[in-house]
Parts: sequence; C-alpha cells; structure tokens
Amino acid sequence: MSATTDGAARGGTRGVRTLPRVKRPGRSAAEAAALLIAVAVAFPLYWMVLSAFKPAGEVQSTSPRPWTLAPSLDSFRRVFEQQDFGRYFLNSLLVAGTVVIASALIAFLAATAVTRFRFRFRTTLLIMFLVAQMVPVEALTIPLFFLMRDFGQLNTLGSLILPHLAFSLPFAIWMLRGFVRAVPEALEEAAYIDGASRTRFLWQILFPLVFPGLVATSVFSFITTWNDFLFAKSFIISDTSQSTLPMALLVFFKPDENDWGGIMAASTVMTTPVLVFFVLVQRRLVSGLGGAVKD
Repeated sequence: MSATTDGAARGGTRGVRTLPRVKRPGRSAAEAAALLIAVAVAFPLYWMVLSAFKPAGEVQSTSPRPWTLAPSLDSFRRVFEQQDFGRYFLNSLLVAGTVVIASALIAFLAATAVTRFRFRFRTTLLIMFLVAQMVPVEALTIPLFFLMRDFGQLNTLGSLILPHLAFSLPFAIWMLRGFVRAVPEALEEAAYIDGASRTRFLWQILFPLVFPGLVATSVFSFITTWNDFLFAKSFIISDTSQSTLPMALLVFFKPDENDWGGIMAASTVMTTPVLVFFVLVQRRLVSGLGGAVKD
C-alpha cells in the first residue's frame, strides 16, 4: 500500500506544472528607470577616467568619441611629476582621517547622551543641530576665516579639520540618535544586572550595535572633507606645504589653455581613495540592527 501511495505521490508531482514567473509591468518599468538613472550617474565618472587615459590629441579634439584606441599614461605622468603632489595627498588623508575618527567618537557619545539621558534644553539642543544643517557653508566662510585668524590657525591643517568637524557633527549626531534609540533599554538593564559598568556597556555592547550608523556617517564625513576646495582655498593662503589634494588641480588650469588631460587624471587619482573607502565599508552600510538586537 505504501508503494502505491509513493507511486501516486510521484505521479502527482510529475503532473504539476510550474508556471513561468511573469514580471509585473510596473516592476519592469521601475527596473528600467533605475538602470537609466544608474547609467546617467555613472557616465560622468566613465568620461573622466576615459579622458584621463586619452592622448592629448583626442582630449582636445572637436569631435570627441566615447572610446579610445590608443590609451596613454601621459596625463598621469604629468600629475605625479608635479612638485609636492605626494605631500598634498598625505595632507588630504590626514585631514579626512582625523575628521572621520573624531566625528565618529564625538557623535557616538553625544547621540548616546541625548537619547539615554533626560536633561534641560535637550530638545533645544537637538533643534540647534537641525538649524546648523540649514546654514550654507558659503555663508560661514568669511566668519570662519576671521575666527581661524584670531586663533592663529591660518595656513595650518587645523584650519581645515576644525570646520569640517563642526559641520559633520550635527548630521552624525542626528543619524546615530536613531541607531542608539533602536537598542532596547532592556538590554542595558540586563547588562547592569550582570555586573557590567556603564563604560563597559557603552563600548563593548552599544558601540558594536550602532557601528553601521558610524560607518554611514564616516562615509559622509570622508567624502565632504576629502573633496573640500572652499576651505582649502580660503584658509591656506601662503604656506602651500599645508595644501590638500584639491588644490593640486589648480596647477593644470592655465591662462592660455587648460590641461584637461591632467585635470581628469588628477580627478581620477582623487576619486580612487573615495571608491576604495566605500568598497571597504559598503557591507556595513547595508547592515542594520534588525537581527542583531532582540528584546
């Protein structure tokens, strides 16, 4: 009887036909729109890299083509032969790295304070963070210039680190505030019952849970600091040894004719660390607290 049942089951299984999965028209249209947007966003990056590898004749041609049959490294050679280019690169790395680390630590502590503790003017402080985000950077450049001059920070890397740190903190605090709030208070109470101190809970339990938020804020801080040109041009006046990488682009802008190959090659060199940094942290960017914390 069991053999008959098994045979019937196999026959029934063979008789079932799997229908092909049909995509909805709305989903197909959304995927096509997303693909077009991705191509439109990626095309300037592709053109920048292509122009960096094109020979000078093709770059200056009046009929540009979206390909090259004779790639050349002459533009990159001119970039790396520029005096103090390596120093500019290290200065940018130092400024961006300092801002990323300092803003992440300060924002983590501040977000924990405004989320876990009740104190006077807490709401006012959060509103001030929002207001700070609304003020355009260009409107504060001149006041910051006089402030750095009074502090004696002009022509130093400190004049670049402090403003970027101040501008990145409001965004980082607001973003980390949601990650800290997502951690249930029962987890904190359980840690205290098990004998953990506040410091141990802060760095060994809470810090790993909000680390995805720290990575997201670090990407924002790194990109804005690395690509900064306004502050570097305004605060570094005479001591060119303290300049950052965006200032190296000015060498290829000439009164008679711009070196577009050198500009594109230098821009490609500038973009590479940002892409590397993003690739290193992209897994943390998409990770969340959904499966990490259980009440």
